[in-house]
Amino acid sequence: MIGCSKWDIDTPALVLDLGVMERNIDRMATTLREAGVGWRPHTKAIKTPAIAHLLLRAGAFGVTCAKVGEAEVMAAAGVRDILIANQVVGESKIARLVNLLPYADVVVAVDSRENVEALNRAACEVGRHLRVVIEVDVGMHRAGVLPSAVLDFARFIGSQPGLRFAGVMGWEGQTVTIADQAEKERAVVEAVGSLTDCAAACASAGLPCEIVSCGGTGTYQITSRLPGVSEIQAGGGIFADEHYRTHMHLDHEYALTVLATVTSRPTPTRIICDAGKKTMSSDAAVPRPLISIEVESVGLSAEHARVSLCAAADTPRVGDKIEFVVGYSDTTTVLHDEIYGVRDGRLEVVWPILGRGKLR
Repeated sequence: MIGCSKWDIDTPALVLDLGVMERNIDRMATTLREAGVGWRPHTKAIKTPAIAHLLLRAGAFGVTCAKVGEAEVMAAAGVRDILIANQVVGESKIARLVNLLPYADVVVAVDSRENVEALNRAACEVGRHLRVVIEVDVGMHRAGVLPSAVLDFARFIGSQPGLRFAGVMGWEGQTVTIADQAEKERAVVEAVGSLTDCAAACASAGLPCEIVSCGGTGTYQITSRLPGVSEIQAGGGIFADEHYRTHMHLDHEYALTVLATVTSRPTPTRIICDAGKKTMSSDAAVPRPLISIEVESVGLSAEHARVSLCAAADTPRVGDKIEFVVGYSDTTTVLHDEIYGVRDGRLEVVWPILGRGKLR
């Protein structure tokens, strides 16, 4: 099918406009390069090693993963610098983590002494050193150590022979949906300031932080300019989606869509397509059909999308194809086995989404 029109791709299909993605990549890489910070893009939306290598060629020095399984996929594809921005807990997962060390320089986040001790035992057993970063709660109140406890925790990590304290990370997720730009910037500066203060306190105590990691797609344009930050984790912005554009006020171009076929037109104001919840998510934002007719609402069931129109229309007809801008790429990519890369409306490449299902 390589070279065919994208409209000839069987549906439902996850479609990536390569030209748009490349412009988004260039925009992010340029922003971070001019700010003088490193780029370690998150792969939880991308899930595809081929795309990770595009990011590395664009200037990223490594990747961020959510799970050991994702890190294993990236390491197998030759990615060498990997941050798991999550706690890895449990004997089997920790064993897999330390067994990655001969193949990749893996860094893992920690926020409890029990986990640190377990990681240390496993690293000592395999005779290797594992880099760890402290996850700091900078106001999102999910995981993480409170800033006031970071220095003592860093000293504890430093006492573990199998571990190497590498720095701190945080996620200022509580700020991403703030609509007022000045208020958003103030909130980001406050949150990230607590992270960089922790890094400075550790450095003053003789525990230098080579890693001060933060910044998602919804905040990277601010966090990249803040003093003391060493790297940015933003990755999903290369795709962009309704969630990023509508809720996080990101002005990137849409690169990722779901191609669907109209399978029914029960009434002149209703369109039924073959792409439902098993194809595209609506948890963070509802997918948007790219049609010229005004849409009243979009609803998803397991296998169907129901598009309700504001006025009667004869088109699109049964058998026609339409695209939906993805609602949230993180929870849509994982529903597909492959991603269809198109350029100027023609299919250029089909990539397997090798990170799909890597939840452990």
